[in-house]
Amino acid sequence: MSNIIDNLDNIKNIYFIGIGGSGMFPLASILHSKGFNVSGSDNYESDTLEKVRKLGIKVFNQHKGENTIGSDLIVYSAAIKDSNPEIIYARDHGIPTIERSTMLGIIVDKYKNSIAIAGTHGKTTTTSMLTHILINSEKDPSAVIGGTLPSIGSNGCVGESDIMVCEACEYVDSFLKLHPRISIIQNVEPDHLDYFKSFDNIKKSFNRFASQTKDIVIVNGDDKMALESINGTEVNKITYGILEKNDFSARNIVLNDWQFASFDLFKGEELICKINLSIPGKHNIYNAVAAAVAAYQLGVSENDIANALHSFSGVHRRFEILYNQNNIVVADDFAHHPTEISNTINTAMKMGFKRVWAIFQPHTFSRTFMFLDDFAKALSMADRVIVSEILPVREINTYNIYAEDLVAKIPNGIYLKTFEEITDYIIKNVSQGDLVLTMGGGNIYKCANSIVEKLKK
Repeated sequence: MSNIIDNLDNIKNIYFIGIGGSGMFPLASILHSKGFNVSGSDNYESDTLEKVRKLGIKVFNQHKGENTIGSDLIVYSAAIKDSNPEIIYARDHGIPTIERSTMLGIIVDKYKNSIAIAGTHGKTTTTSMLTHILINSEKDPSAVIGGTLPSIGSNGCVGESDIMVCEACEYVDSFLKLHPRISIIQNVEPDHLDYFKSFDNIKKSFNRFASQTKDIVIVNGDDKMALESINGTEVNKITYGILEKNDFSARNIVLNDWQFASFDLFKGEELICKINLSIPGKHNIYNAVAAAVAAYQLGVSENDIANALHSFSGVHRRFEILYNQNNIVVADDFAHHPTEISNTINTAMKMGFKRVWAIFQPHTFSRTFMFLDDFAKALSMADRVIVSEILPVREINTYNIYAEDLVAKIPNGIYLKTFEEITDYIIKNVSQGDLVLTMGGGNIYKCANSIVEKLKK
């Protein structure tokens, strides 16, 4: 039975529980395009679910066991519990079930030129950049992205070529389901310690991921731990970064007032092309070079790489400008790890604003507890800081940690529990020349949207 599932042999009818999820939709789309009879269910209406319906995929609005009758295979997201009625029905009636990451691995194996992007930070932006380059150079890729790429209006696409690009998340070792031809490892830092328990375990997991790569690992040669994580692996390695020791390097870097970088991309001592980015931050140089190197390995021309990276305008929730009127700017960012927050605020502080307001929603009790001092240090770079209630996600507060504990370590910080309180406070205190920057991996974007709505009145 396992071999049949692994190869999708004799599988025709595939059912997705939570088909409107951002991680599920691209997989359902790809399988639908390959001729599988795809259907699914979702309790929540969304723009993504409307896209599912437009493909002609049948969608049920409630989770009911009988919805799955006739299915050969059921795919469920990590958010689906064992108590879900469709899961219970499937297991009671012998219908095979697999988790989303397993299906992603099966799909990736179907593509000759598969590229998986891993790392503690920058996965979504780099996956989006590479997808954008490949689309604009008419390579017609398929892609699964962890965020919405504005140029395609989606977090995935279905192409006709043998190229597949996907984000490879390390949480709960999901990326170990992948065996790509090419992998990118951008950086390796402590994170998800609720699962990994130690940094050594994280490095071991990345080492296994690198070992599973079939051809080439493209690794950040400036990141000591990324290099260390691939020690002992026999796969071909290409290094990149801003240091000239790397196989590919960004040199002659210049950042303008909005912190958009221009640089020369070198292969060894050979100038490949000049790249002018249209998104802010020095950290995006690394993302761009990683994407450029992968595209180069796939035969994309130097001009196409440079032109596509210049036209790349970013990803949803990655320093996304939501409002820019009356000399007040509101932006939203997915940053939820101290390094990401530091990069984002550091970029913002160099952009010439009178004041930078950092509004942060802590994401999980475990991460807040384990990185408390690092969060405080990163957030303290901003002129003014507001911290909301911690978003529990999948956890209960066994750590006895509270948002007030973080605020106590930030000299310029205050705690406001709700988005409504934060919105009112900002509206009363923001002034011309300010940047209001919301950050977090949860639903803090709703607070940003609320602030924008009030500013427009």
